[in-house]
Amino acid sequence: MSDKTLRVTTDVGGTFTDLVCFETDTATGASRIRTAKADTTPPDFERGVLNVIDKAGIDPSGIDFLAHGTTVVINALTERKGATVGLITTEGFRDVLEIARGNRPDFFNLHYEKPKPFVPRHLRRELPGRLTYTGEERAPLDLSPLPGIVEDFRAAGVQAVAIAFLHSYTDPTHEQAALAELQRLWPEVAAVASHQITREWREYERTNTAVLSAYVQPIAARYLDRLAQGLAERGLKRAPYIMQSNCGIETLDAVARTPITMVESGPASGFWGAAELGRLIGAPNVLALDIGGTTAKCSLIQDGQVRIMTDYWIERDRTSAGYPIMTPVVDLVEIGNGGGSIAWVDDFAKLHVGPQSAGAVPGPAAYGRGGTAATTTDANLWLGRINRDYFCGGDITADMDAAEAAIAQLGARLGVDTAEAARGIIRIANNNMVNALKLVSLNRGHDPRDFTLVAFGGGGAMHAVALAAEMGMTHVVIPQGAPVFSAWGMMMSDLRRDYFVTRLADLAPGAAEGIEALFAETEARARAQFEAEGVAPGRVQFLRYGKFRYQNQEHTTEVLLDPGAVTDARLDAIADAFHAAYEKEYTYRLEAPVEMVGIHLVASAEVGKLTMHKADEGPADPSAALKGRRAVDYALEGIHEADIYDGTALRPGMRFTGPAIVEDPGTTVVIHPGNAAHVDGYGNIHIRL
Repeated sequence: MSDKTLRVTTDVGGTFTDLVCFETDTATGASRIRTAKADTTPPDFERGVLNVIDKAGIDPSGIDFLAHGTTVVINALTERKGATVGLITTEGFRDVLEIARGNRPDFFNLHYEKPKPFVPRHLRRELPGRLTYTGEERAPLDLSPLPGIVEDFRAAGVQAVAIAFLHSYTDPTHEQAALAELQRLWPEVAAVASHQITREWREYERTNTAVLSAYVQPIAARYLDRLAQGLAERGLKRAPYIMQSNCGIETLDAVARTPITMVESGPASGFWGAAELGRLIGAPNVLALDIGGTTAKCSLIQDGQVRIMTDYWIERDRTSAGYPIMTPVVDLVEIGNGGGSIAWVDDFAKLHVGPQSAGAVPGPAAYGRGGTAATTTDANLWLGRINRDYFCGGDITADMDAAEAAIAQLGARLGVDTAEAARGIIRIANNNMVNALKLVSLNRGHDPRDFTLVAFGGGGAMHAVALAAEMGMTHVVIPQGAPVFSAWGMMMSDLRRDYFVTRLADLAPGAAEGIEALFAETEARARAQFEAEGVAPGRVQFLRYGKFRYQNQEHTTEVLLDPGAVTDARLDAIADAFHAAYEKEYTYRLEAPVEMVGIHLVASAEVGKLTMHKADEGPADPSAALKGRRAVDYALEGIHEADIYDGTALRPGMRFTGPAIVEDPGTTVVIHPGNAAHVDGYGNIHIRL
């Protein structure tokens, strides 16, 4: 029996595939940490995962726990590379996808067109049968047309089928019957029913979610199967866990059935890692910022809790309404600003950065792979913020001639020199990221000065201090392993499922019994699902949330309920908690009755979560990590001679002040003049502004 435990997580990003490995001595608890990066390899993403495992020198046969996050689902959706889908719905409702919602962001565009449905009208079919909103059967389900529908779908080349019936959130019986008959008639087709994903109302959102899940199901199933097969052939003893969008991991088989749950799996793990890190260092209120090669994402964590929502849309912007996905997703804001974001000048000589990205191929001009457009990475290199002689940890020789040519061409259009153009790129990129941070903080009633900025990803540490200063924040934390922090977050995740159930109830005397019964019923369902997968009921823990609104309002506010049974005596306290949460977000409260619209139950169980051990802090003198000095342009504070530190040589307890640069193989930490920095017992860098 081995005296070591090997835990590995991998995360497929738009540019790189990251790996974190913790090798723990079971006797002493001492851990050895390994990290690695390899190029992401679309469309065969599993090849990049196997490559990064090889690069880290890990034998899969020795892995005790493996968790994996991937962009395969969101890529299939945005690139329109999914399956041909057929939809089966309630008689008279085949055009729900076409009707969608009446809101349109491009309000004054008289030629505005709604986003095109993922299922054309000739592949949307109906079955007789109807439930009421209370779950009563108004008309029995008639499955007699189904054989003909299947025959038509086969002839049309349908590869996956979605089933979404009216009001099936209250009673899934009709959907279950239709799904069972479909699988009997056509066992080889990929199929999903809306109740398998969500039990919330809103017919268009629920239908579209089922359709998008069916759309990605064949490609996700193939990918997960190839990944599992490739790992098994190399000796992996148990199937990997898959990261979901709700900050929890799930079994591979369960995710393969409803792959839409991993639409934002990579970002979710990073934000969960930020929440866990906040708990470790005594900073439960965190603004988390993830800057990668293609995008920047941010989320607000309060009291150690990551906010999970189901009001999630893809491709939604100022000109398009986008597509809803009603599945639990971490509440985040994402913008097209990363290290590979392209800087460009519009017809009015105005500088922009993003959302277009150079990606991994050809990548920034400095990669020397044929890229000619200036990117944020090129600007950071030109200003000396990134070491041209230690580019990408020394793996790539920086093509400074190409970077200069790209930035100079941009400067010529702006009428400025190369250095000023590079400064402008950094300033614009920072401004874009500040706006995103404000959307998750100030716009929702939170003062960012009450929060700690935790920045990660390949580019997070380069921009974090400037962003914090703009927001009035005073504490920045760069985690150990920041370039692969999303993979580290998976290491801290539990097996988790979120259950959303719609059930209307006024918060009035007598309502508590029904609310408690709904929670108890949902908890029993969760325990049964976990137990079927070998997780003992006693290991399952629950968090209860209620979704409330003022009577006759359209949308809800979610409130975490205190532990214990819901009783009539607690209803006033629950209503008070709703009033407070509502006022914080919308600045006012109403003297109106409160209504519960549904519940949100979080069920989780620990399945190999890493336990972190804090090292004793040593001497404060950082001279052992000092590599030298060089001139660094800080874009706003001018050019300074900065101390350059080797991030791999920093040890707990070391302290230093800016101007300084910390160089890690996967990222660069920019510490501005006057900042005080120190390394804590976990290896994180704390920066005080």
